[in-house]
Amino acid sequence: MKFFDYIRESVTSLANIRDHIDTESAERNIRQNVYLKGPNILILAFSIVIASVGLNVNSTAVVIGAMLISPLMGPIIGLGLSGGINDASLLRDSVWNLLIMVLISLAASALYFLITPLDLANPTELEARTSPSIFDVLIALFGGAAGILELSRKDKGTVISGVAIATALMPPLCTAGYGIAHLSGKFFFGAMGLFTINAVFIALASYVGVKIFKFKEIPFADAKKAARARGIGAFFVVLIIAGSIWSAVRIVQKNNFEIGAYEFITANRTLDKAYIYDYEVDGRHRRLEIKVTGKKLSDEALSKLSLKAENYGIKPGELVVTENSMDSDEVSSSDRMLTLFERTEDEIAVRDARIAVLQEKVDSMEVFNSLSGRIAREVALQYPAVSEVFLARGSAVSADSLKAVPRTSVIVRLSKPMPEKERAKLSEWLSVRLDEPGAEIIIRQ
Repeated sequence: MKFFDYIRESVTSLANIRDHIDTESAERNIRQNVYLKGPNILILAFSIVIASVGLNVNSTAVVIGAMLISPLMGPIIGLGLSGGINDASLLRDSVWNLLIMVLISLAASALYFLITPLDLANPTELEARTSPSIFDVLIALFGGAAGILELSRKDKGTVISGVAIATALMPPLCTAGYGIAHLSGKFFFGAMGLFTINAVFIALASYVGVKIFKFKEIPFADAKKAARARGIGAFFVVLIIAGSIWSAVRIVQKNNFEIGAYEFITANRTLDKAYIYDYEVDGRHRRLEIKVTGKKLSDEALSKLSLKAENYGIKPGELVVTENSMDSDEVSSSDRMLTLFERTEDEIAVRDARIAVLQEKVDSMEVFNSLSGRIAREVALQYPAVSEVFLARGSAVSADSLKAVPRTSVIVRLSKPMPEKERAKLSEWLSVRLDEPGAEIIIRQ
């Protein structure tokens, strides 16, 4: 029993966080960071520029730097604190300051993307902030929990920096600014959705943390208004969670469809006497169009193809087959030959890789042959007794392990006898000249 009591006390001691919490200091700190004034204005401006540049050049490192210095966490955690301690005045200040920060961020980022000369064809960092999902909810929720815990600790650490990176508040706002600059609803609404999710669930986690750590509350003057306010807040939280779950499900379905489509194409590139020369995959609308050339497929062949597609998660209505048969007059022979090889990039790449390997071997042989000629001339000048030098490169196979080891062999023919010391010196010189200590050197008369 004493052992179990010791275990329970140890676990309780490890899990006890109340001795490490200072709610009064945390409340003062959160209140100070709510307001956009003084240094916070400049820091916000700097982080906007840094994030916009990072997104514009697809630099993850630069975007992370913007997250670290952004002051947006202040009013959002202030929202959670105001709800947890029933402070209507702090709630209004937090909402107002957050709104100002958002407007400044949108205006500054939109201006940047309007004047920047760089316009990426594939802005991956920007597009990554346009599809909010349930995973973003989890990140914001646990990030907010870590944030309020860090702010409430007596001994402050570096957790708040990690929270700023994980929840990524600034990049979605800059992405929304990009949407404004380019009149793109996809970028604006997608990014604002992600920012809203982050803000709401950071505030929610902060609210829960304030309640758990028992921050000093301000009594409600009207209980009915308090209940109504909580009900409205809960409704919007559930609405955002439901939308995020739906988005996550759609993302998973899209990804699974695309994987199945690519696997189906790879496994069925050749169809009897026909060939899939092109295809288009639309995971969002679950549609796979394959373009076939060769002998026209029979109804039976099309039916079998549809059944095969179902094994890869592609339903009959989602597979569209477009045929350009060899006996069709609609497509010229030159067009058929052109389209036939449009999707052979992988095969060409494999062939080019093999050619590159062979070319490397040829180049190596040429270098070795050139080296052989130079060594033969050098030996002839230094050792008049040498009549012929033969160099060869191959593999030595061990009889025990049957392992092949690359090795260079040198055969030196002498026209007249050579002292042993001279032979040893020649052998050592050849080994150094070849830069291969394991070279086999044979000197014959």
